[in-house]
Amino acid sequence: MEHYKIAAIPGDGIGTEVISAGVEVLEFMAKQGKQFSIAVETFPWGADYYLQHGQMMPDDGREMLKPFDAIYFGSAGDPRIPDHITLWQLRLNICQGFEQYANVRPSRVLPGVKSPLANIGPGDFDWVIVRENSEGEYAGIGGRAHRDFSEEVAMDVSVFTRSGVERIQRFALELARSRPRKKLTLVTKSNAQRHGMVMWDDTFARVKEDYPDVETDKMLVDAMTTRMVLDPASLDVIVATNLHADVLSDLAAALSGSLGIAATANLRPEGDFPSMFEPIHGSAFDIMGKGIANPIGSFWSASMMLEHLGEQAAADQLMAAIEKVTAAGETMPADLGGSATTREVTEAVINALDY
Repeated sequence: MEHYKIAAIPGDGIGTEVISAGVEVLEFMAKQGKQFSIAVETFPWGADYYLQHGQMMPDDGREMLKPFDAIYFGSAGDPRIPDHITLWQLRLNICQGFEQYANVRPSRVLPGVKSPLANIGPGDFDWVIVRENSEGEYAGIGGRAHRDFSEEVAMDVSVFTRSGVERIQRFALELARSRPRKKLTLVTKSNAQRHGMVMWDDTFARVKEDYPDVETDKMLVDAMTTRMVLDPASLDVIVATNLHADVLSDLAAALSGSLGIAATANLRPEGDFPSMFEPIHGSAFDIMGKGIANPIGSFWSASMMLEHLGEQAAADQLMAAIEKVTAAGETMPADLGGSATTREVTEAVINALDY
């Protein structure tokens, strides 16, 4: 039996509520299934830590995380602290520091969930968006000058490296190759961004030749938003830059029914640093403490974490339990049209696990 060390970072807002629910489900699975065992250590980093210590996590935080097999993350964001501080000092500090360069976001309509798209239901689309997660528009290069003067200038520089672009494209091509449809769509904006985006196109033209079994096509990001809405069945795996995929994946989550069910993995495929798994809904301070946060995104993220750890059977088992609950429709949270509490959804998923 494999034993896994999991670092839980609930973060801010409802992150504390949904990660607690996810840990409960994982611990139940470990105890009942006897397929693996886990030890979860919780790190109280986030906005409250910042207000006490002046930073979102300690200076040696990443060193503390290195020994773990995976990181289970809730959310970063608090109305008392500027967003660029909460993001850069916690989530991006971990993602970029550990070079978790492959952000993987699956999106599909779960049974019993209604998509805002007319005549779209379970099985009508099944996407995976692969987001470059370590450079690009979120490289943090730039600055501001002449502050508070009419001539004030602010500049953000997108940084793309050939090695960074090629490795994410190869990752996406390998993923597409592993799926039944073997189809990959590249998304850029090379008609307007003449340097970095053109390098993305040029690199893709070269790299895809190594994957003749994968069907590929290319879209501009603005046209891609239209295609996702009007022709969702035409898409399978999508690869894009840090910013473009960030935006597209939230659209994908909305089209699948709610941001509350969406999950993501921040992967370090080489395995020399731990990978991180999180729901994408954010801290949602407006519902914090009310006990109504949707924990399904955290459960789906936990399933992705189990898959990454090599526990495919357990990952499939958890997804089956999630889909059994949504298909029944009796225990739906508010964002999916029901009135079930976080506690009730968690108990329903635990009861649906097949042991």
